[in-house]
Amino acid sequence: MTHKLKTIAMIPARYEASRFPGKLMQDLQGKPVIIRTYEAALKTQLFDNVYVVTDSDLIYNTVKAAGGEVIMSQKEHSCGSDRIAEAVADLDIDIVVNVQGDEPFTNEDDMRNVLQVFYENGAEAIDLASLMTPIMVKAEIENPNNVKVIVDEANFALYFSRAPIPFPRDQDIDITYYKHKGIYAFRKQAVLDFAKLPMRGLEAAEKIEAIRYLEYGKRIKMVYSDSPAIGIDTPQDLEEARLIIKKQRRS
Repeated sequence: MTHKLKTIAMIPARYEASRFPGKLMQDLQGKPVIIRTYEAALKTQLFDNVYVVTDSDLIYNTVKAAGGEVIMSQKEHSCGSDRIAEAVADLDIDIVVNVQGDEPFTNEDDMRNVLQVFYENGAEAIDLASLMTPIMVKAEIENPNNVKVIVDEANFALYFSRAPIPFPRDQDIDITYYKHKGIYAFRKQAVLDFAKLPMRGLEAAEKIEAIRYLEYGKRIKMVYSDSPAIGIDTPQDLEEARLIIKKQRRS
């Protein structure tokens, strides 16, 4: 019988966001976005614990008031992985899943599938796992807000980019483009290593933290997902999320 890995979810939550400041505290049909995301992670029942980790008193107090587990960051952090590394340093865990605070519709199947790779043959070669979903629309492929990923034959990530990769020089080749969905499952040591490693040029240029893992030789297993990625990056995204919850209530 396979040993069960102690697994937690961490939701990094900054109040400031360059494109949509304060988005995690925006009302989403009666609850802030961050609470919707926290409840969605809890509802999966896949985790020993679910935590929000934040540098904001407002978010901290909001999660506390809702009965959630929340950790206050002690230092300034430039990305979610650094924030998580500080929070898990003294926790007795095997796997930590980074759940994006602005993705309140993250579903149970996606989380289960990304955790499953750590129980399969060859799992010892995996430092972290993440999700990718096919995108077909040219505008989505070319949108720099959508991070694209290319993989090898075993679905290990080769590179992430805001540019369309691969570049379609030969239009006759049938290529599927994949969007990176922002759920990561890390071995604890991988995220601790990340926080100690300086940012290098490729990550700095693209502003994609997953690239740091690749630049330092970590192996990222990508898992296929056919559910759409619904993140809240703009006020328009928030309106669409409100409509989704209204539909869910009716059904």
